Amino acid sequence: MKPIKILHMYADMLDLYGDSGNMEILQYRCKMRDIPCEIDHYSRTSEVPDFSRYDLIYLGGGADLEQQILSTDLPRCSDGLKKAYADGVFFLMICGGYQLMGQYYRDADGHDLPGVGLFDYHTIAPNSRRKRCIGNIVVQTEITGEPLDIIGFENHGGQTSGVTSPFGRVRCGNGNCFQSDIEGYCEKNVIATYLHGPLLAKNPKLADYILEYCLRRHEDAPAFLAPLDDTLENECREVMLERLLKK
Repeated sequence: MKPIKILHMYADMLDLYGDSGNMEILQYRCKMRDIPCEIDHYSRTSEVPDFSRYDLIYLGGGADLEQQILSTDLPRCSDGLKKAYADGVFFLMICGGYQLMGQYYRDADGHDLPGVGLFDYHTIAPNSRRKRCIGNIVVQTEITGEPLDIIGFENHGGQTSGVTSPFGRVRCGNGNCFQSDIEGYCEKNVIATYLHGPLLAKNPKLADYILEYCLRRHEDAPAFLAPLDDTLENECREVMLERLLKK
């Protein structure tokens, strides 16, 4: 079986709230099923790779300083990332990574950082850095084909507008903007969200959706993923959902 190939971009700078743990979860869930999984890393000192040769491209979260630095490197990746998206590569983007793939990010000082322009949304931060969307959040998505509650933690000042295809509906928390009804951006091969946690540790069904998508790109892929024992994860999820949604 060909390995699932993942490119983790800027792992040295975009790891807010342990976002790199998302890659550990995907590796673990592959290992438990004897599915080979390879993770390469891209940084500012790397040669620009052929992004289309990967099944998944991942960017984690970072603060304004990291985004300012990375916005100067992203232009050399822009064409390759756009081609990978058109070729059906899966994109998973958290917080700062979410913002950088849009049209632009305007920071708290009013400076516009150009994004890759992969998607039409844009993000503007409030003038005060004390104004932030912070706390646990629950988003209901239907990306898996049925309603699924996604649990995470948000901490962002940026307010993202222009989203035409959200990741899901906010059940608890803020979302793309203060007291928003929607959160993130989503297509069949794109998940962009403000949810830290790490996201995939708290949401195993979402992790498996991503793995299934990646596997379907391979001719020798198994027809379905063997189920794993997620009893502990699901019990933890029930506790959190009961607490946050006050069932």
